[in-house]
Amino acid sequence: MDPSELKGRRLGRVLTKLGVVKREQVHEALGVQKSRTQKVPIGQVLIELEYCTQKDVDRALAGQAGMEYVDLSKFEPDEETIAAIPAENAQAYQVVPIEYNPQGRKLKVALKSADNFQAVDDLRLLMNFNVEAVVADPDAVDRLLSEHYSKTESMADVMTELAGDSKLASLGGGSSADSIDLDAVMEAAGDNQVVKLLNLVLLQAIRDRASDIHFEPFENEFKMRYRIDGVLYEMVPPPKHLGPAITSRVKVMASLDIAERRLPQDGRIELTVGGTPVDLRVAVLPTIYGESVVMRVLDRSNVQLNLDRVGFREDDLETFRGLIEKPNGIVVVTGPTGSGKTTTLYAALSELNKIETKVLTAEDPVEYDIDGLCQCQVNTEVGLTFAKALRSFLRQDPDVILVGEIRDLETAQIAVQASLTGHLVLSTLHTNDAPSSIIRLVDLGLEPFLLTATIEGIVAQRLVRTLDPKYKEEYAPSDEELMELNLRPEDVQGRTFFRPGSKAKGVGGGYKGRMALFELMSMDDEMRELIMKEASTGVLRNMARKRGMRTLRECGLLAIFEGQTSIDEVMRETLAEE
Repeated sequence: MDPSELKGRRLGRVLTKLGVVKREQVHEALGVQKSRTQKVPIGQVLIELEYCTQKDVDRALAGQAGMEYVDLSKFEPDEETIAAIPAENAQAYQVVPIEYNPQGRKLKVALKSADNFQAVDDLRLLMNFNVEAVVADPDAVDRLLSEHYSKTESMADVMTELAGDSKLASLGGGSSADSIDLDAVMEAAGDNQVVKLLNLVLLQAIRDRASDIHFEPFENEFKMRYRIDGVLYEMVPPPKHLGPAITSRVKVMASLDIAERRLPQDGRIELTVGGTPVDLRVAVLPTIYGESVVMRVLDRSNVQLNLDRVGFREDDLETFRGLIEKPNGIVVVTGPTGSGKTTTLYAALSELNKIETKVLTAEDPVEYDIDGLCQCQVNTEVGLTFAKALRSFLRQDPDVILVGEIRDLETAQIAVQASLTGHLVLSTLHTNDAPSSIIRLVDLGLEPFLLTATIEGIVAQRLVRTLDPKYKEEYAPSDEELMELNLRPEDVQGRTFFRPGSKAKGVGGGYKGRMALFELMSMDDEMRELIMKEASTGVLRNMARKRGMRTLRECGLLAIFEGQTSIDEVMRETLAEE
């Protein structure tokens, strides 16, 4: 039967039209379904009543989705069809190609289930195919996967194959000054092996939990690097002449202009890898040897947008919750780029994201799309700055406002104005610690009396790598290491210290994941008085510590004593206390 006749119909009706069950049997199954306290799919009920088999239900579900159901029990694909998809992709998406026509890049794939539509979308985007999907028996798909895709193709294999490609070699270095044959570049961007190589790079980077992927052209080489837990690692570099083809492929995927090689461009790629939604933010920058491309990996499954899981210690968490639950005021999160400020703020917003609260955000760029928040992308090219967005926010009746960053006096003044008119304002700054944020805001031109009236608290944070429990080893630190931490041997009596063990190999080198260190300075009358007197950062820090603030270095020491991280990491990320 033509699948288009079954598309969108109820499952019971599809099974009836296929002649698998009778109408009375469907009514009986619906009665059983209604009598159950827990909702069970009608197909499952019909199988339990032995009116049909799982195979019948799979066939009906395929018809319901407008897809053909095929029998692959005796099917054997040819070598060219199998070679169309890399083993990594076939295994990741659990699909098998059954027909391939290189003219027009038409590919027919068999899926185990009709709801695996994301695999079809990703194959279109990642592999540049015109995909037609059919559904087959899961056991038959598994058999073909194990027979034809058990040996995975490595990055080195694909590079060796590409190294001898004369067409790609003719593209040259790809510098912005070189003339460009657009047709040749388009053809290179769609080359099966180039697509395969980029695919393998993306899959490996996402599997290793990389936060950024770098493609960098130099005079004599083309480098590929990725950042894991804040540290860059180099991948096997491809032949230099592949640079323009790889860059063009990324630009095609991100819907950028491949003919424009003189100006920076920004784009976005949305994928689902292994069932996980992943956003790739693409930034292309022209350099003297070609275009440098950096892809920021925004993996939602990796980010804990929950205050309980951000890494605050119990007392700090209680204080921070108190700050964000105030009806008005400004709460600032500060730290260098890549220190997790955005994650902390999103976690705070997801806690404030309730039916009775209107939340507006101005971000550059919007990193995570969160239901319930009105998120606004800053665009300086058309004049939509943080200040302009913030000014219009005040006419949108908000309760909570997030300003991505306080960069100038105008933004700071409107944030203060919003706070004074009864709004809670969350924002970020780039300073070394919490007390120096006050001086930074005064330097921008804010009056101290406005700061004392609006600032409720400042959080400084850093990210340090955590030790991999499998590889960490106990050791006794040297006197020099203790001196760096302002500790004496008697201060660490009975304490245990850890570092990465000698057996730690590969990416990470004995570290796995990161944790945040926090320094939380909340305001009270004495602190406000010091700000009014324009006290120095040192005086503010000493007063904050007297009033219970734990510095970044002290927070790091606690993490060291608990065996979560090493002395090296804390010394690298925090300043010695004066």
